[in-house]
Amino acid sequence: MQILSGNITGLKPGQIRRLENMGRRRAAPQAIISYELCRDLCALSAEIGRQLGLLIDRSGKITHVLAGDVDRILIPDLREYRLAPDRLRGLRCIHTHLSDTPLTQDDLTDLALLRLDLMAVVTVNPDGTPELIHYAHILPGAGDAAPYQILPPIPPFRPEIDCLGLIQSIEAELAKKRVDTQADPGQERALLVSVFSGARKEATESLDELKELARTADISIIDTVLQQRKKPDPRFLMGTGKLDELSILALHRGASLIIFDQELNPSQIRSITDRTEIKVIDRTQLILDIFARRAQSREGKLQVELAQLKYILPRLVAKDTAMSRLTGGIGGRGPGETRLEINRRRARERIQRLEQAISTVQKNRDQQRQRRTRKSLPVISIVGYTNAGKSTLLNQLTQSKVLAEDKLFATLDPSSRRLRFPQDVEVIITDTVGFIRDLPQSLMAAFKATLEELDNADLFLHVIDISSPRYLDQIQSVEAILAELGLSAIPVIRVLNKMDRVAPDRVQHLVQRLGGIGISALDRPSLKPLSERIQADAMHLVRSAGNSAKMDVPDHPG
Repeated sequence: MQILSGNITGLKPGQIRRLENMGRRRAAPQAIISYELCRDLCALSAEIGRQLGLLIDRSGKITHVLAGDVDRILIPDLREYRLAPDRLRGLRCIHTHLSDTPLTQDDLTDLALLRLDLMAVVTVNPDGTPELIHYAHILPGAGDAAPYQILPPIPPFRPEIDCLGLIQSIEAELAKKRVDTQADPGQERALLVSVFSGARKEATESLDELKELARTADISIIDTVLQQRKKPDPRFLMGTGKLDELSILALHRGASLIIFDQELNPSQIRSITDRTEIKVIDRTQLILDIFARRAQSREGKLQVELAQLKYILPRLVAKDTAMSRLTGGIGGRGPGETRLEINRRRARERIQRLEQAISTVQKNRDQQRQRRTRKSLPVISIVGYTNAGKSTLLNQLTQSKVLAEDKLFATLDPSSRRLRFPQDVEVIITDTVGFIRDLPQSLMAAFKATLEELDNADLFLHVIDISSPRYLDQIQSVEAILAELGLSAIPVIRVLNKMDRVAPDRVQHLVQRLGGIGISALDRPSLKPLSERIQADAMHLVRSAGNSAKMDVPDHPG
């Protein structure tokens, strides 16, 4: 491991050698830094006119020697060192200030963001001797605005503060706080973030939907953050200062995950994850995770894996030095492929195989549809926003037991059931995956085989949750997706579900306004008007199909 890092441009070979030799020394575990090491560090810092720093582990070993500029110092990537919500980094940072300036806001931000054991600043006198040691540590249970404690400065000749005991007590408090605030230790704790430039009401509604998605994925929500900007930052989506505050808040509150409501492009994912060590995902990734949990059939699993790979492929980046090692074998021409290139190639090969498998699924579905067409059975597809009650309606109409839960995307795999009416009219009713606003294109493409079921539909039952305050937006989202699929010409019956949760006069108003039929999918008697309407339309479809078949029969001369 290279011990010396930072700005060494312009330093003399002797000064660089002295810095390297400093990395071979040790500090007492009970002290912030030994007086002799502190004295030599300050003298060299004054000589070269730059800030110098040390990263020291708990055994007293110096892991990094940092060379900075006149007014700042850069801490290198510390991903290889442990980090957990109830643990500190295992490193303390001590660096010089070439003036009487104590700990700066940047120092305190680094302390909280990197979860360092301690952050200490040694102020340097004009003659190169140490003046005072200013230090601070993370404070469990403190306010979100200042999750640290600044302690009174101490003289450099008395740096013993029982450093190891202080760090262990801090970690014990962090562990206790984590247990007190988290009922399920294995559950993810997330901070939800939305950066918007439009109306706050629309952003709030979208964030509420993100909460429902997180709940469906069994994620505990610890807080939400809304930031309004004139336009999103092309690199970080939000400003770097706000991102640092967000990371500190997440670390201080014990979050293991930050979820952005907006879809992050590959460059933004890379920039944000380079600046924070908490796992970061966006809305699309969350939906993909839910789909991966919910998929039951082989077809659904294939489609989810394809969507995940297509999403991940442009976001594959080298995260550490191991990813950049050359892996060419003996006798190979050239240095071979990098680990990153191998990962990308394997992902492309897997995508190709999945697309071939899904193509086979499409052919099988085509054959099933042809058999249905030969039997002249009308096909009625239930469509609607996710969690509007589509599967519950299918169960009530056909006496089935399709999975139905009060969660988003409870049903992914299409389900088809036969329904026979008293007049010997028989139809096939199909339940499909629920729609959602801003449905990612990767999901639209991957679920093409599932959504092709809609192409064969003779009639749509558009289930609408009228108890939702966002029902109008949900109607627009569903109709926009149907239009995008080229299905706007298929007749639609609007089914106004969950009328038991709405006042009767309000239901009557919505029935007239939306031109639909009010029902409660949990109350079978309330479905009678809908069943009569479906039966009437089904008989009309059967008669139309019969007339079309007669017209298609060629005339034979007598």
